[in-house]
Amino acid sequence: MADDIALEIPSDLLLPASGSGPGIVLFQEIFGVTDYIRSRAQDLADLGYVVLVPHLYGRLGDPVVEEGGAGLPRAMKLLEEVDWQLAVADGVDAVAALRAHPAVDGGVGVLGFCFGGGMAFNVAAVADPKPDVLVSYYGSALPNLLGLAPEVTVASLHHFGDDDAYIPLETVRDIERAVTEGSDDVTFEVHPGAGHAFDNPSPMFHHAEASAAAWEQTTQWLAEHLPVREGVAAG
Repeated sequence: MADDIALEIPSDLLLPASGSGPGIVLFQEIFGVTDYIRSRAQDLADLGYVVLVPHLYGRLGDPVVEEGGAGLPRAMKLLEEVDWQLAVADGVDAVAALRAHPAVDGGVGVLGFCFGGGMAFNVAAVADPKPDVLVSYYGSALPNLLGLAPEVTVASLHHFGDDDAYIPLETVRDIERAVTEGSDDVTFEVHPGAGHAFDNPSPMFHHAEASAAAWEQTTQWLAEHLPVREGVAAG
């Protein structure tokens, strides 16, 4: 728990080895704050970021569901139970709380996977002040959020697979057009052969090549757009 973060939902705060750095709010998949999400949070902390993981299912008892297989129907049901606008408000609060944290030295970005990718996009559109950067992996809500695209004015990076059963390639191209139109700094990556949630290590989802390529692109993009001061990241 992040005892010094004042949120209405549980959260985890990870500090880099240096004790300070730019901030990233990391938003979960539909399965909750799983070991996978925690591992990605640690990966970001190892790069030198102060990472806050709000538990967006905290108002539902903070469940964590098996990733894929038997857990998928339960996760989809949980998604239906989420009050989206209240979750967005929790996400906005998380950005503000992290920005105010004394360990944060620099800007604050948002990064999310699947459910969290759409949440990060929505938060980037409505937060005031806005986060400094946005990274969205296959944001599952994005097809329904494109009306917010003009409000997402921060530098952004989007990842999708071209074999996504939930977001067809035609829809991915619609998203690409919407988020790039009129935007100065949008990077849009479509990974060949990758399906939905390709970064998740569950065998049901994982695409090793796409996962590795996307993470390398993400770390390089963050180094450019939300840089950690030289010498403070963990080795």
